[in-house]
Formats: sequence, structure tokens, C-alpha cells
Amino acid sequence: MDSMGAVGAGAAIALENLFPPLPSEVILPLAGFAASQGRFSIVEVLLWTTAGSVVGALALYAIGALLGRDRTVAIAARLPLLKASDIDRTEAWFRRHGTKAVFFGRMIPVFRSMVSVPAGVERMRLPIFLALTTAGSLIWNAVFILVGHALGTRWHQVTDLVGLYSKGVLAAAALAVLAFVVLRMRRSGKGEHRSAR
Repeated sequence: MDSMGAVGAGAAIALENLFPPLPSEVILPLAGFAASQGRFSIVEVLLWTTAGSVVGALALYAIGALLGRDRTVAIAARLPLLKASDIDRTEAWFRRHGTKAVFFGRMIPVFRSMVSVPAGVERMRLPIFLALTTAGSLIWNAVFILVGHALGTRWHQVTDLVGLYSKGVLAAAALAVLAFVVLRMRRSGKGEHRSAR
């Protein structure tokens, strides 16, 4: 941000979409703090970071589109405990709730990047994807930039609070995966038991 200004903040956010370990929860409040120091305007950094969000999301959408349904099913077939029917259920869910998932997904750590891939696989109409991604990203970015601007030199305090939110989201995701694995193993075990009879 020191060398590239608001453009640098936008580039960092684009990379964050592709590499989630670079957290927007750190980049955005820092950008807000930099704006409070007069290095660039809030409007400028908000426009560039939102553009970065859209560019990163488009790259992941393209990966999903290139992957396509057939390759996704083939990959699922090779993974333990996954079935083609899981892909069918996921597709059905995304057809019903895809627009909400893309919009609100922009406000959930880690998933804000991942949601672009199934949107690409399902070939969600690009204008709708762009509109939802821009709107969701604009809200997420604005909150953190404005808080960082208001906190000034204490901008890092927001990362502590959001860290708890991120950990809660990851813990919920880990529990959901664990529950899926346990249920799937139990079902496969019952199936083997019946076939042995």
C-alpha cells in the first residue's frame, strides 16, 4: 500500500481471493487506516478493493467453468466417501440457493473465495454472478475499511474480533465435515454388513 497506494490494496484483495491465507480481515482495516492518514481517499480504496474482489472471484469462476460438471463428478468418484449423488444434491441445492450463496458467501471467511468455483461449475449467468459478487464484496469491504479508518492506529483491534468469527466459521465447517464422514462411514459399514449376510 505504501508503494502502490489504493491499487496495491486492490491487488492484495485479488490475491486474497486466490490464496485465502492472505486475510481480507487484515488488508481492509489496514487500508482504512492508510486512508485516514491521507494516503488515498476512502472512495478510491473502496473502488479498488471491490474491483480486486471481483477479479479474484472471476478467476475462480473461470476455474470452475473449465472444470465443468463431468470432471467434478469424476473427481468426486475418486475421493473416498463421496458419491456422484452428492454432486447431484449439491447441484440441486445451488440451483435453488445459488444467488443467496454467492451474495452472502462474500461475507463469510474462507467460503467467500470458494463459492465462486461451484458458480463456475454450474455456469451461473455471468452478469448475475458479477452483480452479486460486486454487491456482497462492496458491503464486506466497506465495513472493514470504515472501521479501520475510524480506529486509526488501533486498526488491528478489528482483526482480533473477526479472528473469533473466522474461527467459529471454521469450527462449524469442521464439525459439518466430521458429521458427514461419520454418517457416511456408518452407512457404508451397514451396507457391507448386509452384503455379508
